[in-house]
Amino acid sequence: MSATAASNMSDLALEFEQATSDVQLLAQRPDNDTLLKLYALYKQGSRGDVSGAKPGFFDFVGTAKYEAWARLRGMPEDEARQKYVELVRKLESEK
Repeated sequence: MSATAASNMSDLALEFEQATSDVQLLAQRPDNDTLLKLYALYKQGSRGDVSGAKPGFFDFVGTAKYEAWARLRGMPEDEARQKYVELVRKLESEK
């Protein structure tokens, strides 16, 4: 891996970490669909493909989160991190 590629990866990691902090400070709470996107992108970017058992039928929130994350199966972690950062920045600009 070149020094530039390593630097870009660490830059993305820093941006991702900053976005995870910034999302807590948004002026308005995003709608539920956007919250699910944020959750799924965060999980895919930090843990990779969905893992663990799907929550039970009556755990509506847990099931929605699991299914949102599962839809991102196969997306590279760096791509998920980049999309997460972009979404947080978009939400910040909508203040």
